[in-house]
Amino acid sequence: MELKIAICDDDASQRDYLAETVLAWARQNRHLAELMPYKSAGAFLFDYEQKKDFDILLLDVEMPEMSGIELAKLIRKENRAVQIIFITGYYEYFSDGFDVSALHYLIKPVDGGKLHPVLDRAAANLRDRERAVFVSTAEGEFKVLLADILYLEAQKVYVVVHTVTGDYRTRIALSRFAALLDGTFFKVHRSYIVALKYVVKITRSEVTMVSGDTVPVSRGMYDAIHAALIKYL
Repeated sequence: MELKIAICDDDASQRDYLAETVLAWARQNRHLAELMPYKSAGAFLFDYEQKKDFDILLLDVEMPEMSGIELAKLIRKENRAVQIIFITGYYEYFSDGFDVSALHYLIKPVDGGKLHPVLDRAAANLRDRERAVFVSTAEGEFKVLLADILYLEAQKVYVVVHTVTGDYRTRIALSRFAALLDGTFFKVHRSYIVALKYVVKITRSEVTMVSGDTVPVSRGMYDAIHAALIKYL
């Protein structure tokens, strides 16, 4: 698998160590990796704006001028596919990952035993990003990428598929549509299934999606949803 990977960290020794660890993982898994190190968010953005073709970004949270969180928010305005892995020395930044659909947080010092499984997940997500379902609507049949689905909403004998590019209404049972999905989706209510990567906030009564839409949560489901989100991150 060909991968373009960026490491953005203002600490040169940390950049070098992460680069060595990532390249070892790539060799071990027979990935062809192009690795790009950056010492600041600004340096990364300069290159990113040219092609926007990075697959994985290892991003230090605490950097001068622009933090990793701020950089990730800029990227997520137009790119939901890049796999963002935060590197931080502090646990308190964990909740910020929901806002930018981070793949994982790793606490410094990072070792290969912790980083390699996260990179495995990133590669698997990238392989699956082209997985799609065909949705039949009154307007015709559409190919919808799983990676673009925000959530599903059952409406009697129909399901509305809410995506990052628009909505599709199809005549199918929610349970049948659910069988087409993968483990990155979670049923939060008898009438709703959400994509965990697009959840930005949960309470005991509702889930807020990155689009700003709110989805009801069934009574007693909060702990299970929270556990699913923690496992996903």
